[in-house]
Amino acid sequence: MVSNEKSTINDVARLAGVSKKTVSRVINNEPNVSKKTLSKVTTVIEQLNYVPNPQARGLAFNRSFLLAMIYDNPNASFVTEAMYGALSQCNTSDYELVVHPCESAHDKLYDDIIRFLKRAKIDGVILLPPLSQSEELISRLKAIGSDYVRLQSVTSDDSAHSIHFNDREAVSHIAEHLVALGHKDIGFIRGPNTSQSATERYEGFCHALGKHGISLPANRIAMGAYTFQSGVECAEWLLNSDSPPSAIFACNDEMAIGVMAAAKKMGIQIPGELTVIGFDDSPQASRIWPALTTVNLHIREMVSLATQKLLALCDKDIERAASIQSELLPTFIQRQTTAVPKNQATQARTQTNHH
Repeated sequence: MVSNEKSTINDVARLAGVSKKTVSRVINNEPNVSKKTLSKVTTVIEQLNYVPNPQARGLAFNRSFLLAMIYDNPNASFVTEAMYGALSQCNTSDYELVVHPCESAHDKLYDDIIRFLKRAKIDGVILLPPLSQSEELISRLKAIGSDYVRLQSVTSDDSAHSIHFNDREAVSHIAEHLVALGHKDIGFIRGPNTSQSATERYEGFCHALGKHGISLPANRIAMGAYTFQSGVECAEWLLNSDSPPSAIFACNDEMAIGVMAAAKKMGIQIPGELTVIGFDDSPQASRIWPALTTVNLHIREMVSLATQKLLALCDKDIERAASIQSELLPTFIQRQTTAVPKNQATQARTQTNHH
């Protein structure tokens, strides 16, 4: 059939013998459409060469078909992975994604966010940590009737509105790995105090080490900022002590790579003289040498699930939103930056030579 630029969703619905809402479900790749109906509607769409008009759709369904991902996170790879996760769903549902950075320290942060959502007529919001922790922001979103889904390290919302990432389980894998290698003197670089996730990682790591009778004294804990430079500075402080730790766990890969840079500058071999572990499995983690041992939280997959929930909420289908998976288990990834402590390796070589 010849292309007809004036074809409307009403034409598709009439020729397919279905409702306008059913056509919308097909266009948005929603799961609750029978194969027979899907085939009928897609055939008519192809025959008419129908392309949805964003403005017309917005008016017809009283929505903008715009989702926003709002964040204040210094970790660029975390944000990038999150963006790809959201886009994977938007690209198949005719929604567009607006990525909106902001600063938590801003005096009128929540006013600015609400103003942006109203101005852009955003249908729904994906909130990344640390903004996702703010109950005041959630209250403001509810007040304007905005749909939202948030990523949280500690669940404080129902399953329709949240995705939980389990920091405590993730760091327990790291602690067990270090203990199994024989490390007892461990340095720890934590994230900023404003981050709930950073607190979870710190408390979870201390708890997991405590099961093996290992503690983290004050001179083994450095305050980082989730940035490369803070990793460098914290590592220099830890490694310049009279008796430096045999291993350092940094609470994200950016800081861990900073540790590796500081160690290289100081002539410390990794992993022979220092074991280093990061967190997040950023793209750089597998590209540097030695490749970084870390934990993958599956950020892209989590935000993909969050976006699926949000699309269901935009359709006022809270049951479907709640039924979508709300938690992914982290994966510990051992690469080349971990080994037994130097003194144990030396003892092992000595014993081998004696034999």
